Amino acid sequence: MIPLLAPFPALYGQAPQPAPLVYRFETVRHAVHLWPGGDARRARPAAAGDAAHPGDVVQTGWWGHAVLTVPARASRFEIFPSTRVRLAADEPGVLLILERGRLKALFDALVGGQGVERRVGVPGALLAVRGTRYGVEVDKAGRSTLVVFKGVVEVIPQSPQLPHLRVRAGQWADFGPGLAPRVLPMPPRGFDEHGWDRGMRPDGAMGLGSMPDGAMPGGMHPGPMH
Repeated sequence: MIPLLAPFPALYGQAPQPAPLVYRFETVRHAVHLWPGGDARRARPAAAGDAAHPGDVVQTGWWGHAVLTVPARASRFEIFPSTRVRLAADEPGVLLILERGRLKALFDALVGGQGVERRVGVPGALLAVRGTRYGVEVDKAGRSTLVVFKGVVEVIPQSPQLPHLRVRAGQWADFGPGLAPRVLPMPPRGFDEHGWDRGMRPDGAMGLGSMPDGAMPGGMHPGPMH
């Protein structure tokens, strides 16, 4: 079993959040399911306007696509096909955990939010941001690929033996449980944010759940997050 996110004692000295966060489905296309409390037996289809809560799981199908917002944290996540995310429950500052698949994250300025962390968990690491836009993918082996389109993302490995690294706009990194992050420049041609939206990766491979343009039923393709 791939370790998703073990405790980070040094990072958890913050006071607990005053109230549970509420997540909102802004858009939903095709098969997107919500597992209340993470219980797959209670899974139900999600719809635009639905609320979700810490501890819930969101699972998209082969055609599934959703935009999930966290209004209290000025955060927005585009969840691509064949992806599973867990809305964080007991991890202070962590908004969600990407267990498998790919997403794109957008963080707007947070009014009066000095000192409030907005983090995403992936297997074996946390991603910490300040006003950032990025994409991240986790494969079935638990290895992550991070692509930064705007701002800076700090990769905080779970293992204390591995260094923290900052990945800046125009760079990408790959890493995993017990695997030190490797930071590389984005290709000068043939890859950008729109390529990521279409399922491309900076190494030239196609990402999880990717499909060619027009492959969605009726020629529809999930649009980019603005």
